[in-house]
Amino acid sequence: MADGKRGEDSAVALKTSPSVPMARGLRGGSNPLEEWTGRVKAIEAGFRAWMAKQPIQIEAAVATAVGAVQGGALGGLMGSLTPDGGSPFPMPQPPPNANPEAMASFKQAQALAGGPLVQARNFAVMTGANAGISCVMRRIRGQEDIQGSMAAAFGSGALFSIVSGVGTPNPAVNAITTGVAFAVFQGGFFMIGQKFSKPSSEDTYYSRTRSMLHKLGLEKYEKNFKRGLLNDQTLPLLTDSALRDVKIPPGPRLLILDQIKRDPELVGGK
Repeated sequence: MADGKRGEDSAVALKTSPSVPMARGLRGGSNPLEEWTGRVKAIEAGFRAWMAKQPIQIEAAVATAVGAVQGGALGGLMGSLTPDGGSPFPMPQPPPNANPEAMASFKQAQALAGGPLVQARNFAVMTGANAGISCVMRRIRGQEDIQGSMAAAFGSGALFSIVSGVGTPNPAVNAITTGVAFAVFQGGFFMIGQKFSKPSSEDTYYSRTRSMLHKLGLEKYEKNFKRGLLNDQTLPLLTDSALRDVKIPPGPRLLILDQIKRDPELVGGK
């Protein structure tokens, strides 16, 4: 009788107790959010590795498409924030037989206060062109510098002017002036960013390492290199285990080792 009652009590306890995996999770098992984030980062790293091996035209096309999608989504969201899906102010109609200057002003107002579709188109052209040109300039020049940044800004500004129709009645002149304005602003922001992110004298041994990580989009792992005392002098000696010891995930490790193999200048070669 005692054995039978003990068995019933055990069965009831099993039914009311949480499952073993759940109990393990409550006791400090793996965090699902961290696992999901790690998978996303691994996919992103794999995508970067695939992109780095593609011809320049493929990489530029993909970068342009991704930038256009992101810009289009942002523009559509901005255009839909107002109650009527467009400008918060009523859009006046152009007067009959208006002169070219008046029509140009009307087009400019339309471009800056259009609805979701108009804003999505404008932002998609602007961000897509900027991403594509930046990709090409980075491949050609081997780094991301102010010249490449200004060239991308000029191209995106010129295309934005042509598509949106803002400015003077002469589309060619307006495209050039808008592109120049975009380039000047972008160059100024780039120089300000460089000034504030200028490395201190104690970081001189990380110049090539920093450049490599920036080129791969892995800047956040510079602190891992510093914690492990991995600097420019140790680049030729880097192994997968050394990168793993400083807690760099598998995807970024593959990108770093592949970049060192493909770029002799990183290890002091010619």
